[in-house]
Amino acid sequence: MTRLLIVDDEPHIRSGLQRGLKNEVTSIETAGDVNGALDLLEANEFDAMIADVRLPGDRDGMELVNIVSQRYPRMTNIVITAHGTVEMAVEAMRRGAFDFITKPVDLDLIRQQVRRAIQHGQLRAENHALRDRLAVAGEIVGIIGKCTVMQELFNQVRQVADTDATVLIQGESGTGKELIARALHDLSGRSESPFVAVNLGAVPETLLESELFGFERGAFTDANRRKPGCFDRAGSGTLFLDEITEVPSKCQVDLLRVLESGEYQRIGGEATLHAEARIVSATNRDPQAMIEEGTFREDLFYRLNIVPLFIPPLRNRREDIPLLVDHFLTHFCIRHGRSTKHVDDMAMSMLCQAKWPGNVRQLRNIIERLVVMVSGDEINAKHLPTELHEAATSNASRVTTLAEAAEAAERSAIQAALREADFHRERAAKLLGVSIRTLHYKMSRYGLH
Repeated sequence: MTRLLIVDDEPHIRSGLQRGLKNEVTSIETAGDVNGALDLLEANEFDAMIADVRLPGDRDGMELVNIVSQRYPRMTNIVITAHGTVEMAVEAMRRGAFDFITKPVDLDLIRQQVRRAIQHGQLRAENHALRDRLAVAGEIVGIIGKCTVMQELFNQVRQVADTDATVLIQGESGTGKELIARALHDLSGRSESPFVAVNLGAVPETLLESELFGFERGAFTDANRRKPGCFDRAGSGTLFLDEITEVPSKCQVDLLRVLESGEYQRIGGEATLHAEARIVSATNRDPQAMIEEGTFREDLFYRLNIVPLFIPPLRNRREDIPLLVDHFLTHFCIRHGRSTKHVDDMAMSMLCQAKWPGNVRQLRNIIERLVVMVSGDEINAKHLPTELHEAATSNASRVTTLAEAAEAAERSAIQAALREADFHRERAAKLLGVSIRTLHYKMSRYGLH
């Protein structure tokens, strides 16, 4: 069943389109302005919308397309106007329109475009359904994990993906923060729009503002052309800000302003631009500690941390290591044209006992190296790197690092406090002498639920 919404302030155009498209869709509703369209959208489900740019009242068709793209991401939108320009067409696409048609309307053309829009929406829905089935099966867009803490993380990703909430992903280096950010994008209604990732820690401070917001021609020496920034390139997609805690104080203020107002300006520009992208950020540091140190703004943290996601280190999800090993073996054997290989029991035991300071990234790199370097079909203990042998042979009586000892003590203290407080988190936080927010962070970090 296909439902179409037509929004135009001219009754004869609404009725003409309704007659001309009645054989293309199951049902058609019409509205003369933005408010009427929004009322119909709240009361009914539509697959596609045709909207005129110029509509009566305070809001026009462009704003309607923007609202629909945000609230009803599965709908496909076509914009029509009697005053079409290239700039207007580009703006319509940026706001989420599927196509842009100028008046006078050619009925044959619009029938063709409506058919294409409906097919596009159906393919997109099938794509989402396939991704959801993969997620239910224990895998989210290439992220693998069967342990309880990873399954809970996958559930959180599925729950938050199709919203506009800003997300802060926390986890050690190599745990897969960008993969989670991409999963949030791919499982959302923004998946057809760009995913733009920027490593803020790798951008020199002097270039950070222009990287984020872009600049106009003539803004400074050598600025001989307009350069779009990350917000421009992301459009209505997802902007992933990695290593967010590395941003200097000046740029923290600029980011906070964009998050609060949704507006920004290019360097050297006077026009106010609207940020349509969803913001997902990540860090491998403890933002709470940085706030206490005064190196990270607390108000920016609150804006970024609407939904916190925590990725556990590999040492806290050792039961997933055999699953990850098998996955990487299959992947790299195919990629490098090698015959199928397997890891024997002793080597697998050593892999499961290793410290993995580099987390999943380190495991992935070692498996790729083994696939390339081992000539036979079996990978055994002698093929493993020296550091893994040392970890296995000294596992029973090895010297514990200060970081590992501190983690173990902290985890035990939290568990004891929770038991003492009958698992009442506020009382447990008081017993530990920390804020409830810090306790939640530590519980998620250690997989204590």
